[in-house]
Amino acid sequence: MVNCCGLITVKNEPVPLKSIAVEVIVKGHVATVSSTLQYENQEESPLEAIFVFPLPGEAAICRFSAKIGQTEVVAEVQEKQKAQEQYDDALSSGQQAFQLEESDESPDVFKLSVGSLPPGEKASVSLDYVTELAVQADDGLRLCLPAVLNPRYQPQDSGSSAQVSSVPTGSVPYSLSLSAHVLSPHPICRVESNCPLDPLNYLNTEKTQATVSLAAGHQFDRDVELLLYYQDTHQPSAILEAAQTSAKPGSLMGNPVVMLSLYPDFPNDVMSLMTSHAEFLFIMDRSGSMSCPMHNGPGAQDRIGSARDTLLLLLKSLPMGCYFNIISFGNIYKSFFPKSVKYSQKTMDEALKKVKAMRADMGGTEILQPLKHIYSQPCLPDKPRQLFLITDGEVGNTKEVLDLVKTNAGSHRCFSFGIGEGASSALISGVAKQGGGHAQFITGQDRMQPKVMQSLRFALHPAVVDISVKWNVPKGVSVTPLSPPIRVHFQGQRALLYAQVTGEVRSLTSTVMCVNISRRHVSLKTLSFFFSCFLSLSLSFCLSVCFRDPLLQLISLQKAFGSWVLEAALAEVLGKTEEEVAKPKPAPVDQEVWATVLALVWLYGFKMEAQEEWQFLAMKAVSWIQAQKVASVSECVQAGNTLLGCQVQKDTLGL
Repeated sequence: MVNCCGLITVKNEPVPLKSIAVEVIVKGHVATVSSTLQYENQEESPLEAIFVFPLPGEAAICRFSAKIGQTEVVAEVQEKQKAQEQYDDALSSGQQAFQLEESDESPDVFKLSVGSLPPGEKASVSLDYVTELAVQADDGLRLCLPAVLNPRYQPQDSGSSAQVSSVPTGSVPYSLSLSAHVLSPHPICRVESNCPLDPLNYLNTEKTQATVSLAAGHQFDRDVELLLYYQDTHQPSAILEAAQTSAKPGSLMGNPVVMLSLYPDFPNDVMSLMTSHAEFLFIMDRSGSMSCPMHNGPGAQDRIGSARDTLLLLLKSLPMGCYFNIISFGNIYKSFFPKSVKYSQKTMDEALKKVKAMRADMGGTEILQPLKHIYSQPCLPDKPRQLFLITDGEVGNTKEVLDLVKTNAGSHRCFSFGIGEGASSALISGVAKQGGGHAQFITGQDRMQPKVMQSLRFALHPAVVDISVKWNVPKGVSVTPLSPPIRVHFQGQRALLYAQVTGEVRSLTSTVMCVNISRRHVSLKTLSFFFSCFLSLSLSFCLSVCFRDPLLQLISLQKAFGSWVLEAALAEVLGKTEEEVAKPKPAPVDQEVWATVLALVWLYGFKMEAQEEWQFLAMKAVSWIQAQKVASVSECVQAGNTLLGCQVQKDTLGL
């Protein structure tokens, strides 16, 4: 594994990179990113250089040019072997030449070959690409400029070449300037980032156009993440892009193209129709890199420790009647059980013991083989299989992994989670896209648990199938779809449909640009529901594990079917002695009911900011209390409020 950074010579020696300037134009759910890189040959002789850099996995490069002195070269797309031959011929004849190619192993790694750079000469490289913005669980749209390309683990039998890291963590000899222009059919609520930003500048009173810039002086030593939030984000909308005047009429670029954004939000009454049948497979990265800290700040938990806590939450939140298994992987892979087992007290206890013992001790990152094993196992009848892949995303055979996921997408839905700086966007986003699931990135000081629980919520929501889209356009206008039809759609999933428009386009412009497409244009014919109600979950946890986080400690004490027991450990979480907790119990109320009500009051009174993490546990507890047919629940809640100093209403608890 070669670990050089930025611009390097063919002899693996660095060439000084001076600066990177990035301009971003966002239109709805799509961004065009224009990057300009400035570097200089400070040697006394000409050199051939290579710049390896990461791009978003789903990016499509639309323009590339390079300028040395007064000479500018604009690239054209050619077959790979032909392009290599022309590049070699140019170098052998003493000409200046540039070549840009995508990695054979991963679509988020590009290599720029810069030939015959004269001594003392400066070079400027410009690259434009278009990418769809990933939808986050909180409805934000994520644009990431990867700065760190961690060394990618190559399977020993892959036969692929070594890769290099593009930017080191730490000292960076160049800076980044970034400005973004955002346009949306809906008002722009806010723009957030993991890096300091200048204030958002609205360009119109409707707040549908705005600009924002990265604060001056940023050192490009970590990924730059922009999160965009729109108003009415679940409303369907369309954006029309005009034809290029220089393009041939009738060609792809010679006619307007419309982009339809569909991001539906199913109503709560539809959610209540879910069933409780499913199979969950949690695929956990235990490679050596998972021992790294979650972030570089003080008190950072290591990645594998955060993963263990996340598995505790997931296992506690699964619905009764499901099947599950946990697969750990590194150089090899191991399953907790030979095949998926039914969710019960016995299997849960066994799984939690193994989770407690998990370490980042399985070597390299080999994702392909465990996936092949999973896909080779027959699915259980009437139990949709859902995969949760948790990894720091440092692999080199991404394309092979994505092809495998795509091949099996008809029977397996995949959710993916990228941990830490440098996680491959091609792998994390690609697995979720090809597998019909949802991708999440945990960077900086993000906590893994709420993001994973958000995805579990999506996994428990229904799917819409047999979808048809009707284009209502004026007479004389025709629409030719460019995107494949949508066969299935899930809660929390965004679909972008592209179509070419021909005919009298002027009459269409105002309709598409300014008016949201009505929901009745999207015919949802058949609802197919996956699973879920948490009416009664069979779960217990009797291990003596010490959790510093009171929330995790409370979760670890929850018993089968959602109840808590009145014991010293519960009293400790509540900040009371066991005697103080037992004394105010209403006389006719069972101790277990009293303890469960106290746990709910504590959650709603003190942990509302983490509700996404414990919401399923609370549903389970409420269902258990209701099954006990307690007549004095109101009295219990009032006594619990008095004891804990809260003001939680009975209706708030769902009782």
